[in-house]
Amino acid sequence: MTTPLPHPDRPILAIVGHGMVAHHCVAQLVAGGALARYRIEIYGEESLPAYDRVHLSEYFAGRDAASLRLGDAADYQHDGLALHLGVKVTALDRAGHTLATSGGPRHYDKLILATGSYPFVPPVEGAAATSRLVYRTLDDLDQIRAAAAGARRGVVVGGGLLGLEAANALRQLGLEAHVVEFAPRLMPAQLDAEGSAALRARIEALGVHVHVSRATESIKPGQRYRHRMNFVGGEALETDLVVFSAGIRPRDELPKIGGLAMGARGGVAIDACCRTSDPDIYAIGECAVWEGQTFGLVAPGYQMARVAAAQLCGDDSLRFQGADMSTKLKLLGVDVGSIGDAHGATPGARSYRYVDEAGASYRRVVVSADGKRILGAILVGDNSYYDTLLQYTVNAMAAPAEPASLILPSTSGAPLLGADALPDSAVVCSCHNVDKGAIRAAIDGGCGTLGEVKACTKASTGCGGCAALLKQVFEHEQTRRGVTVDKSLCEHFAHTRQELYAMVRVGAIESFDELLRKHGRGSVGCEICKPVVASILASCWNQPIQDPKRVVLQDTNDMFMANMQKNGTYSVVPRIAGGEITPDKLVALGRIGQKYGLYTKITGGQRIDFFGAQLHELPDIWAELIEAGFETGHAYGKSTRTVKSCVGSTWCRYGVQDSVKMALTLENRYKGLRAPHKLKFAVSGCTRECAEAQSKDIGVIATERGWNLYVCGNGGMRPRHAELFATDLDDAGLIRAIDRLLMFYIRTADKLQRTSVWRESLEGGLEYLKEVVLDDSLGLGAELEAQMQAVVDNYECEWANALSDPEKLKRFRTFVNQRGGDPDIVFVDERGQKRPADMARPAPATTAVQDGKKIIPLIEESVS
Repeated sequence: MTTPLPHPDRPILAIVGHGMVAHHCVAQLVAGGALARYRIEIYGEESLPAYDRVHLSEYFAGRDAASLRLGDAADYQHDGLALHLGVKVTALDRAGHTLATSGGPRHYDKLILATGSYPFVPPVEGAAATSRLVYRTLDDLDQIRAAAAGARRGVVVGGGLLGLEAANALRQLGLEAHVVEFAPRLMPAQLDAEGSAALRARIEALGVHVHVSRATESIKPGQRYRHRMNFVGGEALETDLVVFSAGIRPRDELPKIGGLAMGARGGVAIDACCRTSDPDIYAIGECAVWEGQTFGLVAPGYQMARVAAAQLCGDDSLRFQGADMSTKLKLLGVDVGSIGDAHGATPGARSYRYVDEAGASYRRVVVSADGKRILGAILVGDNSYYDTLLQYTVNAMAAPAEPASLILPSTSGAPLLGADALPDSAVVCSCHNVDKGAIRAAIDGGCGTLGEVKACTKASTGCGGCAALLKQVFEHEQTRRGVTVDKSLCEHFAHTRQELYAMVRVGAIESFDELLRKHGRGSVGCEICKPVVASILASCWNQPIQDPKRVVLQDTNDMFMANMQKNGTYSVVPRIAGGEITPDKLVALGRIGQKYGLYTKITGGQRIDFFGAQLHELPDIWAELIEAGFETGHAYGKSTRTVKSCVGSTWCRYGVQDSVKMALTLENRYKGLRAPHKLKFAVSGCTRECAEAQSKDIGVIATERGWNLYVCGNGGMRPRHAELFATDLDDAGLIRAIDRLLMFYIRTADKLQRTSVWRESLEGGLEYLKEVVLDDSLGLGAELEAQMQAVVDNYECEWANALSDPEKLKRFRTFVNQRGGDPDIVFVDERGQKRPADMARPAPATTAVQDGKKIIPLIEESVS
């Protein structure tokens, strides 16, 4: 509990609940001057401050509670504002203007209820503990994680949005995931039968098992698993844990106790001012009911928060008049969109449908009886159509003469709705209710960059789904004002990376100096253009990174062909293709690690990483590794890193193809391939997916008839599932598809752009990429394959290349006039190995003293 605040002269505004909507309401109150009118007391039942529930599933993908937090501590450090966490409000006494809390009675003068909702769990006999988990809060997720320890299979009851999010969480925890849905299709509120079928096909291809038209009758102890779920009709399914995600219900205990008017199906009734039947009490978010409707999305909750805050600040102009419930989602890596009247319930409505059963894609656009209005849409598999369809729908814009063109593949000439066609009233960011007019006003007010527009308007700071449209509007408005939208790489090149790639390829340019002379300005370049051009040159010609023409372009890692660590030492990662290694090579690695006193760790990509090597030791370590049969693993470059594999059909009783052999083939083909960003591959020998191929840039999964290819996934800060690209490919077809896709990526991606971001930025989406790569729609197939083959043919181990050249070896000295190491590097022992000491590393000096002699760091020398 925080210390009670002064200002007894001010009435108390109490807020019960501290979720996303309450947090937004507090921000609006502070901005509106409410602290001059009230003392604001906020009561949050959870022990954590407000966090981002929209991205809750990312908690299982590496994000922690701190990174999900909304705002920062400074938001609640205003005089007259107090946040009480871990305090439950149990009763409401309207007559006495009192709240009963776990910390004692609390007075209020005005009250905002923002209690949200709770997950509905149907009354199922035997549901308890690990068979009655829910997916709502961070505490719930911690319980799921604990239950997953030692588990093999998990079931989610509920095939709606949150249910599929929960199924994805179970997959991320390594469980075999099942979804049980009472309705005959997934996401029945958002999707029609065809859309649901497409979604089901896609998520089943990802390994999630779907059971529809199933009603759980009871849960009993299982035989092979912890629990046995018994369904009406006699069927059963065993599992280790059960997560219920069968919908939500308003948290309306307090208004019921207080005798407020309620909705017919629960929730506290509010008017257009978000006021309840008591004029001193407001309600916002999922606990509120407006004209019989509840709103389970964050954007309507934010709208209510703005209305309530305005009312309490003396502004009577805002009204809540309902909200658009359109949703743009990515479920298990699958694009899903639902807009307006998606089911065509409007009398006389007609629909156009685009169905791609082979690719499990589906699009539907609903138009008015006269064909002049777009009423709604459904998208499964490709949300690149979403922004255009949403703007036609919410702004009542005249439909094109051929409405079907809005959902046909973009290569057939589907009209795209440009920023110029949007009226000022068009809402760009629904989370913060930012329309095009507000963005224009921000630019007129001096916002000259996209970041400044975001900071000023809050657009694209909610769910982020409007980022592409916001960028389009910003660039259009800048152009309309006569401001050139600068897409230059840097001050030395007035070109994009894609344009520079074309210049290098067409002009057969082999050096930075030549490119700068012909197509740039200045004489030396900078830290932006040098690495980009180096990557382009390496991607085109695959010449050793240590060549004199290129070494001056590299960052430290590429320059020394090892990753610099926090204490100034380097890590060395030899290639272990496919994770396959002989005992003799393991012994050699152990001997080298012992000899040089290196910290040793097995990486997530099935390789062995040596840490703690000093610069002058690198050539000696490489020499011994090469003698033992290893080569560089390119862990230091924006290039192919690893191809992870399971043992496949050679050992595993479930394997249907030799995944190790294919992993070796792929790694040996693409090793050393330089790209805009690092590349990771994986090959699984069956659909059990032990190699985790669906989280990689290139993922390959064996089938009875060949290989399924997944593309453009990644882990990291922003995880993204790879998407199914082609099925049942033979070996030659698989390699041909990967050759084309990777070279097309290298040719068209922006600097430092991962395959996942590149794929999302492609106009036309996955279908367009399939047409280019699989159908050769641009006629580039043979050219892309030839370019890849040239890269393969020119491969050379960069470590070996450096070892063969005395001039290159001169670089690998810590000091110019001293062959020893850096005396300032200090290690400590931990778990039988050494690690860097926890101490501040001294700033680099131009000289040091060792054995009574001045020594000069080589890294301070000019490298031109």
